[in-house]
Amino acid sequence: MNLLKVNEAYEFLKSKGIMPSSIGIVLGTGLGKLVDELSNKITIEYGEIPYFPESTVEFHSGKLIFGELFNKNVLVLQGRFHYYEGYNMEEIVFPIRVFKKLGIKVLILSNAAGALNLNFNKGSLMLITDHINLFPTHPLIGNNEEELGPRFPDMSESYNKDLIELIKVSAKDLDITLEKGVYISAQGPMLETPAEYRMLKKLGGDAVGMSTIPEVIAARHLGIKCCGISILTDECDPDNLKPIDINEIIKIAFEAEKVFIRLVNLLIKQFE
Repeated sequence: MNLLKVNEAYEFLKSKGIMPSSIGIVLGTGLGKLVDELSNKITIEYGEIPYFPESTVEFHSGKLIFGELFNKNVLVLQGRFHYYEGYNMEEIVFPIRVFKKLGIKVLILSNAAGALNLNFNKGSLMLITDHINLFPTHPLIGNNEEELGPRFPDMSESYNKDLIELIKVSAKDLDITLEKGVYISAQGPMLETPAEYRMLKKLGGDAVGMSTIPEVIAARHLGIKCCGISILTDECDPDNLKPIDINEIIKIAFEAEKVFIRLVNLLIKQFE
């Protein structure tokens, strides 16, 4: 990890008027409209920022957006980077390291995921309580930069317990059905076979996706508190599996996004 690259990206963003912020948000597939809630926005395309990759996935805008929400400075990644796009782990988590430089203390992550737990319905939200990392490589492999974090970071609380409780209470106050479960990673970009869905469920997964975990690992290495919410866009029933229509997945994500925005708004409103 080259800290000079992080510093160069940081200095560029400062020169564009990006202010220190304590709250960072990563928006997944079909979840870009949260930025409409922000005031006094500054929007920068990923391609303008030194060393940022560019999102190649449809429905991922590829913009860093700074703004205010409930009198708090917020930084948003509207679109993320995936291993299946051909990026290495250092590239995938580079924005999270720049976030740390910009003062981020809490990171809210979102994604679209498939429901392995057949008690969960598509279109609902799942609060991520833990994860299982099945990516074939890791964002912390290589020389450790002690300035960023320890060689062997503790992951016993990958998803902050206080934030988990706050999200549970917020969902209850808003009368939102909120599932709770373990997010498990798949390399992608293909969706899984029936046998693979059975395996992932037996491993302990409640939802499966192709992102998020590398960002959480990097954030925890940096000492950033994390919380995560999955929008469950399809039901992964290996005994009744039907071909997936990606447009249907995006449609479900768009519909659930309104509920997701209400929940995130209340969460941020309660931050000190």
